[in-house]
Amino acid sequence: MKKNPPYAIVHQDEDILAVNKASGVSVCADWWNHASPRLDQLLREVFSTSTALLRVHRIDNGCSGLVVFAKNAAAHKRLSLEFESRAVKRTYIAVVHGRTHWDETECALPLRADGTKDHLTIVDKRRGKPAITQFTRICGAPTHSVLSVRPLTDRQHQIRVHLASLGHPIVCDELYGTAHPLYLSKLKRAWRGDPNEERPLIARLALHSETLTIQNLFLEAPLHKDIAALINQLKRIQG
Repeated sequence: MKKNPPYAIVHQDEDILAVNKASGVSVCADWWNHASPRLDQLLREVFSTSTALLRVHRIDNGCSGLVVFAKNAAAHKRLSLEFESRAVKRTYIAVVHGRTHWDETECALPLRADGTKDHLTIVDKRRGKPAITQFTRICGAPTHSVLSVRPLTDRQHQIRVHLASLGHPIVCDELYGTAHPLYLSKLKRAWRGDPNEERPLIARLALHSETLTIQNLFLEAPLHKDIAALINQLKRIQG
């Protein structure tokens, strides 16, 4: 049986291709994720060789959601300038450990890559580059929170590091938190299922690139089933 591709096309025109990618797919070549499927290669297998499909930005391998490619050199230049000038507006959805004590907050800790083999980003107030992320709590259960996230800058792993620094690492973040899958039995005190048959609600980074506004074009990527199911459960038991 032919498998569905690990992406869905959200929008395309003569200049732009936007897709909703699955978690576990790299946007392009990464030496630290060389075993992961590559989105750029998968798309080039479908589109004609005359279509450039030039990368404009990237999201993490474990993150699902919106990724935009330019379909020609002129569009790539225009789109890249919008990202560099911070004219692009983006929002993410994140599920994090702990109930936040705030409804809204902003983190402006400067960040830099530490150059280790794990390709980590660290907070460095002296040598780090400016990084700003805004957070709004959508709902909160006793043990977890669902956040709307707006990064105002575009540093590597920015959202993940800022949330970990605030004491609320993203669920299943193996680099800045814990990689353990999240089970319903850990959320509901009265859970009465069979622990030997229970499947995790989510077993990957609980971060989704949801919306992106670029050149007055609003794009939106629906939540994937696993993170949508997790959020629905947290809304039911929110305190």
